[in-house]
Amino acid sequence: MMDYPEFVLSITSDLPDTGILTCSSPSNIALVKYWGKRPVQLPENTSISFTLDACKTTTSLSYKKRNEVSEDFDFELFFEGKPKPDFKPKIQNFFKRIENYLPFLKQYSFTIETSNTFPHSSGIASSASGMSALAFCLMQLEKKINPNISQVEFLKKASFLARLGSGSACRSLEGPITVWGEHDGIKGSSDAFAVKLPSKIHKTFQEYQDTILLIDKGEKQVSSTVGHDLMHGHPFASKRFEQASENSTRLKEILTSGDLDAFIEVVESEALTLHAMMMTSLPYFILMKPNTLSVINKVWEYRKKTGSKLCFTLDAGANVHLLYPNSEKHQVLEFITNKLVVYCQNGQYICDKIGLGAKLL
Repeated sequence: MMDYPEFVLSITSDLPDTGILTCSSPSNIALVKYWGKRPVQLPENTSISFTLDACKTTTSLSYKKRNEVSEDFDFELFFEGKPKPDFKPKIQNFFKRIENYLPFLKQYSFTIETSNTFPHSSGIASSASGMSALAFCLMQLEKKINPNISQVEFLKKASFLARLGSGSACRSLEGPITVWGEHDGIKGSSDAFAVKLPSKIHKTFQEYQDTILLIDKGEKQVSSTVGHDLMHGHPFASKRFEQASENSTRLKEILTSGDLDAFIEVVESEALTLHAMMMTSLPYFILMKPNTLSVINKVWEYRKKTGSKLCFTLDAGANVHLLYPNSEKHQVLEFITNKLVVYCQNGQYICDKIGLGAKLL
């Protein structure tokens, strides 16, 4: 696990005794999808994502220095104000993975209190916002121990740590558009952490909207972790990784030029390819629901009829992210209320837009 010595903190000063840090970090939605990883939490292909704004996790980390170093990690966990024992193994595993990089972890008792602005398991990546918020809090504690860390190094390490909790979490620390996974055409890109897209972004994309239709809020029958593993030995895996790399090259140019038709083509193709990979793995599975398909068809009809630049993308689930320029906000919201709400569970949808990443509150 010590492959990245540049991220190891050497403690040269006294540790702070006690305190509380509160941070928020948003979810993100991949435009070029990451599906398939190798140990530990490294992506098989480059992904590019919009950082969201309203869908976020707020995490408070209370820390108290212990009299002696603990044998194990000492933390309490509360989600939405209630103890959450079933989240504990995930945090335990996360701490184990990052301990070498943050050697102070066993010297503290922590209380982690976390809450989301969106329903848990609603197919919005809560592990992305949750793990990035926790990593950002832990880096704020590191900053107290090592105040000379630069902002660039701080964000790089926060993304690196978040990745070890949840792959896609590394893309949530900055915004509006981030890249994770090494790519020849994208300067500074890395498998170890995400970076802000280094090229100029067209003004249309700086205010892009994302309305998330909650089609099915149940637990997914196949977790993303299991889905990623099924890419090992998948008959189309190498072709898929190649395609993602090509689409990343294309999308980088599109995000600079503002070509919305090309944007729609890449984004929708990526969404459908992600689900095609699930349907063609062994065992195969389908995470889309009938209402997911109904929404997709309605979007295509609407676009044909109106010339709108509305498009969809999907995460590894049934819910639909509708992406559209800010200039179409009024018309698209009318279309959603008139035609699409009927496909949402309990008529629920969330209006979001492109955002700027994690914050210390």
